[in-house]
Amino acid sequence: MRKLGDSGLEVFPLSLGGNVFGWTADRGQSFEVLDAYSAAGGNFIDTADSYSAFAPGNKGGESEGIIGEWVRERGNRGEVVIATKVSQHPEFQGLRGANIKAAAEASLRRLGTDYIDLYYTHFDKPEVPVGEILTALDELVREGKVRAIGASNISAERLVESLEFSEREGVARYVALQPHYNLVSRETYEGDLQEVVARHGLSAVPYYALASGFLTGKYRAGASVQSPRAAGGEKLLASERGQKVLAALDEVAQARGVEIATVALAWLGAQPTVAAPIASARVVEQLPALVAAAELTLTEDEVAKLRDASA
Repeated sequence: MRKLGDSGLEVFPLSLGGNVFGWTADRGQSFEVLDAYSAAGGNFIDTADSYSAFAPGNKGGESEGIIGEWVRERGNRGEVVIATKVSQHPEFQGLRGANIKAAAEASLRRLGTDYIDLYYTHFDKPEVPVGEILTALDELVREGKVRAIGASNISAERLVESLEFSEREGVARYVALQPHYNLVSRETYEGDLQEVVARHGLSAVPYYALASGFLTGKYRAGASVQSPRAAGGEKLLASERGQKVLAALDEVAQARGVEIATVALAWLGAQPTVAAPIASARVVEQLPALVAAAELTLTEDEVAKLRDASA
């Protein structure tokens, strides 16, 4: 288990993404994936109030609803760390203080619980003062409805401003950052954001850890992938960087006798500040390669090989 900042929360080194629940994974498939993840020792489930409003016929909150049903049926609420997010639900847009509190209440109802372990601001809204955002989050923490708070999709400048406000005013402080970060998208985190996270003792929980499936190795020349995200994978396959990264992943995976996805996630887990990459599984057969990353420790040479290929 790894610690999330100074929150006291301890999490499995691979966070299970809930974005597919209620979208490409139905209730039965989602339960199977959640059961298998839990059986493998996993305890860190990531979702958002907006998942999956983007799917035809959905309203948002479908993922939270499925997770809530699973927790209730399994009776394991105290054994799992549930992270969800605010700002993008169609009925609860933005980060105004009143909206944050209303959205949290709606998430609590869907999750069927009286507390959220980790509550992220999903997309920062620069037009809202950080003081208003953090004051609202602090109230939720003081009421016992949220245990810890985090940010996602935020600039380094706004993150620093937020951390300084919390320190100055004595209110709840971000303990985690959820950045877009993987072997073919390093510039989205490395640099200023990573430095702020390191300097202030936060933990990074990267999303798009497998680049929408590209880093599983299923996108190859001549192969046809049926996926809502196939266009992105095909674009990466056509790039020089994508091809170099795949070649390096192939080499390391073959040498270690593991899946390509396992190596890609292990590389992220080996990076400074990263506590747990997020990856999702639509069906239970996809899960073993993901959770195996928690047991794979890459050598310094392997880490460097992948870093150089992804430069």
